[in-house]
Amino acid sequence: MTKLRAWGVGIGHAGGPAAQSSAALEVVALDRHLTLLSDAGIQPRNPPRRVLRREQRYRMALLAADLLSGLAAVVVALSIVGTASPLRAALLALPLIVLLAKLHGLYDRDDLLVRKTTIEEVPRLFQHATFATLVLILVDEPLGIGQITDTQGATLLSLLLGFSIVSRMAARRAAGQWCTPERCLVLGEESAAWDLRQRTERASGIEILGAAALIELRTYADLCRVIDDFDAERVIVVQSSGVPQQQALEVVRAAKIAGVRVSLLPGVLGVVGTQVEFDDVFGVTVLGVRRFGLTRSSRVLKRSFDIICTVPLLLAAAPVIAVCALMVKLDSPGAVFFRQERVGRRGRCFQIVKLRTMVDDADAMRAGLSASNEAGDGLFKIAGDPRITRVGAFVRRVHLDEVPQLWNVLRGQMSLVGPRPLVAYEDARIIGLDRRRLELTPGMTGPWQIMGCHRRIPLPEMVKLDYLYAASWSLWTDLKILLRTFAMILRRSGV
Repeated sequence: MTKLRAWGVGIGHAGGPAAQSSAALEVVALDRHLTLLSDAGIQPRNPPRRVLRREQRYRMALLAADLLSGLAAVVVALSIVGTASPLRAALLALPLIVLLAKLHGLYDRDDLLVRKTTIEEVPRLFQHATFATLVLILVDEPLGIGQITDTQGATLLSLLLGFSIVSRMAARRAAGQWCTPERCLVLGEESAAWDLRQRTERASGIEILGAAALIELRTYADLCRVIDDFDAERVIVVQSSGVPQQQALEVVRAAKIAGVRVSLLPGVLGVVGTQVEFDDVFGVTVLGVRRFGLTRSSRVLKRSFDIICTVPLLLAAAPVIAVCALMVKLDSPGAVFFRQERVGRRGRCFQIVKLRTMVDDADAMRAGLSASNEAGDGLFKIAGDPRITRVGAFVRRVHLDEVPQLWNVLRGQMSLVGPRPLVAYEDARIIGLDRRRLELTPGMTGPWQIMGCHRRIPLPEMVKLDYLYAASWSLWTDLKILLRTFAMILRRSGV
């Protein structure tokens, strides 16, 4: 892993980088605070050309994706309608579709983001597809489309949404491979830089360069010097208790003038989650924080979603489970299914069901393997666990051992998405307010699952992820986690 660098006045040589080290970054406190923008003769700087080229390539890729998806959607939908010239009508409709996409901000969003993903903009794409369909219905006569029925309008909306999602995913992937990674510098606590570096280590398009202490940036010249020293293209400003709020605001303003892109890492969202409402109280912005956990109607919605999805999945998976069960039985002696007591909602225990993937006496062998544990404090995970059988290794690789848990979901003991169900000795390590994670039904997958595809998640971080999931729950959050879980399974399976 590339080592991070520290920069600061009084660290290393004047105005230069500190020695590279994997140890904690040094932060030198100052006795006074100078306003960054108090310097006379501040000269605004333009962004580097490579930054402008990268942003232009992303926009052009997304424009091409929208043109292709709009053309395909309208041609297919109008062919079903029976329009005399669907291609001509589609070509006339394309400028309208692109204009509406621009009005929805679908070409300007990526400039603001460190991680450019399509799944996060699906709600906005749905709004765009709905509005575009409505507008096309209203102007159907000038475009020569002919009268569109409700069914045909729904078909157009569905095709436009589906094609847009697929084409935009492909466009972002192509643009990401075409461009160099974005060079990001953390301004604030060094621990935030290390955390971001670990999380983005295997992600393409992002390069965390290092950290510079906010308290060290006393003038605009200091900020420009550290940006040039790292050759940074984006700064990520981390607000901490040791830095005056006014100084952090000045850094943001000055960074914009210095010609770099700016992102904020507000510490408050680590407690309240992302489901907040911006409230304008007579010119003062106030964040409204949602209650913890789910309301009664949200529980009904989540449970209904689980049942609607689980019943067909369980019926479709029954033959697969039967074949896998036979393979497990023939491969090694012991029961076909593995049952283990887990702690569920509000501390009630239940028996989780999986296909057995280990030898029959796996629990007895655990104590002798404790030195090889890779999952950190509180959890137990070993890469290449010697207790796993031959069939078990295959079943785990394609995640078929988890499929019988659909029975637990159907019985209401688990949910499709939720906090990780822990065994009793793991649950006993969680104390205090962290135990509020048990307010939600445990899930087959969850935020710990999609985060763990890159690295092992230790127990304290898993508890934090569960808390944020509970604080920010929405049905769309569950859908995103399910989609990312399926994508992770396909990547790991080599599909």
